[in-house]
Amino acid sequence: MGSHSVKSVLQGTADPEVEVRGWVKSRRTSRGGFSFIAINDGSCFADLQVVADQALANYDEIVEIGAGCAVVVAGTVAESPGKGQDREVQASEVRIVGGVEDPETYPIAKKRHTFEYLRTVAHLRPRTNTFGAIARVRNTIAQAVHSYFDANGFVWVNTPIITASDCEGAGELFRVTTMDTNTTGQGQETRSAAGGASAGGPRGGSPPLEQKGFFGRDTFLTVSGQLNVEPYCLAMSKVYTFGPTFRAENSNTSRHLAEFWMIEPEIAFADLADLADLAEDFLKSIFSEVLRRHPDDMAFFRDRIDASVIERLENVVESEFLRLDYGEAVDILKASGEGFEFPVEWGRDLQSEHERFLTEQHAGGPVVVVNYPKDIKAFYMRANDDGRTVAAMDVLVPGVGEIIGGSQREERLDALDARMTDAVKEELWWYRDLRRYGSVPHAGFGLGLERLVLYVTGMDNIRDAIPYPRVPNNASF
Repeated sequence: MGSHSVKSVLQGTADPEVEVRGWVKSRRTSRGGFSFIAINDGSCFADLQVVADQALANYDEIVEIGAGCAVVVAGTVAESPGKGQDREVQASEVRIVGGVEDPETYPIAKKRHTFEYLRTVAHLRPRTNTFGAIARVRNTIAQAVHSYFDANGFVWVNTPIITASDCEGAGELFRVTTMDTNTTGQGQETRSAAGGASAGGPRGGSPPLEQKGFFGRDTFLTVSGQLNVEPYCLAMSKVYTFGPTFRAENSNTSRHLAEFWMIEPEIAFADLADLADLAEDFLKSIFSEVLRRHPDDMAFFRDRIDASVIERLENVVESEFLRLDYGEAVDILKASGEGFEFPVEWGRDLQSEHERFLTEQHAGGPVVVVNYPKDIKAFYMRANDDGRTVAAMDVLVPGVGEIIGGSQREERLDALDARMTDAVKEELWWYRDLRRYGSVPHAGFGLGLERLVLYVTGMDNIRDAIPYPRVPNNASF
């Protein structure tokens, strides 16, 4: 008799005699001398009912078991007469491996807790139904990302976490330093402390060489792997990077994290239309895999979090993504008669309310908006022949709006130089080299894993889409 997961028992793939290990969700005692223990090991959403009768040698100990206790149960799998599951385990042994010191103080009681409260006990919230389901779905998304790219001939490239470049130009960076800010002067402390552009970023003036620390220059936590993955794209054709990124924005909204994970594929010999095709196929593949592998978890999200979540994902999978030029999108929004909070004007970025109107009211499904004004987009995006726009795209989905942002990259050195400052040219000399030695049209997009988890699960706050959220004034766990 080997150890079996709760999932294998409930699915009927376990042996008749099993050993199951997990944590107690609840326990109740019947008048007939039986204790019914619900245990879960994280392998699936459902709990396994264990029936322990009073003939067991440690029955007096069993009836004192409370939520949170870790147990090992040996017994026989049998048909369950109760509602909600076909099988249960009739215990021949229930061994308590880890007790709960004081059941009255156990933070995860058998009741509904607010998500705000659960963030204060992030070390225990995986034991709840919601966060166990989020963890399983997040894992499947991550595995599906790697499987999709591997099946389609992409090479995974591990780009640096420590960088000297600010890919997005936002300047809101965490500085990396070994300097002891507690023993330096105030001026030096300000420059060497973790923070944004005010800490002496690439555009804010550099401290003297002797103050630059370990790498001999200013270094930061990366905001994107894009610049570093492009050289591999221009050698291996199809690549992607998938790893942690960082933004030092002092923001406390439900959509911002200081640390998050980014999925960034890059394809050579490709234009914006090729990139839009990739983004559409990629999302459909990921959503299909989640729906296939997690019917119970997704049913929970539908019933307890967002009633439309399954239907929304199925709609994306079954839809053909509408392609709209940015100018067309602006015209549609202006003609809608909607009283938008943010005015719609050519040259301004689209807001979430505009994106949701396009997907939910106009198209009734996903939309890819292409060819944005160049003045609101990054320097590396390819300039279009009209002189006003760049070959950029946003993939918009019902419910949230933008979920993917990307562009065809500027492969022409003269056109790239025209949009770079002298300082950026000097900093990114190697990036310019790529346009001098075998340059080709290429394109890529970025997708935040946590934003994807939010969309798939229907959760509202991005702090609940990552195991340990990093936000201003909170790095406790």
